[in-house]
Amino acid sequence: MAMNFEQARQNMVENQVRPWEVLDSRVLDVLSRVRREDFVAPEHRQLAFADLSLPLGHGEVMLKPVIEGRVLQALELAGTEQVLEIGTGSGFLTACLASLSAHVTSVDIHADFVAAAGQRLAQAGIGNVKLEAGEAVNAWQPAGTFDVLVVTGAVYEIPQRFFGWLKPGGRLLAVRGQSPVQQLVLLTQEGAGRYREESLLETDLPYLVHAEPPRQFVF
Repeated sequence: MAMNFEQARQNMVENQVRPWEVLDSRVLDVLSRVRREDFVAPEHRQLAFADLSLPLGHGEVMLKPVIEGRVLQALELAGTEQVLEIGTGSGFLTACLASLSAHVTSVDIHADFVAAAGQRLAQAGIGNVKLEAGEAVNAWQPAGTFDVLVVTGAVYEIPQRFFGWLKPGGRLLAVRGQSPVQQLVLLTQEGAGRYREESLLETDLPYLVHAEPPRQFVF
């Protein structure tokens, strides 16, 4: 029996995402419209709406729908923002960010992720996105600054260079800390190098390349 993807998507929104205190109507609408099943590997289409972190390759995973919902809600995008996403992955969160903002620049260290996400975004008719392949922790440098920076892989500590990519008053969202207990945190710039920090929830994600915890030497 063929899966009813439209029904499965609505069930995901109503039975998974909304109970996780994601109540922003614009976020729920985007998650209801963007075809998540088109952003997963063909062998995972039947699991596209499950409460799982789906494997993407290279040891990376696609965020659970509930985490995606909380991320999008926390950012409070008004539709005017320039967004930088570090970690394109499948391109699904990229599509949601683009639907809620003016423009998204997304960078990923894996060129095959970038190529596949570009195809998926084009097929979805989403054009306000620029994709780049690069290693963001140490090497890649954006051409400008952004209102919002979203880090979709974990970091042991947030690289200082990321803060330099924010406009005054900008917001940075990242999963930070030591696995298996990491924190999804939102930092809002308040001027003169000061940031207001809000801890949103606990989770556990693979680290960005070069953002892992320091090696512990055992004697």
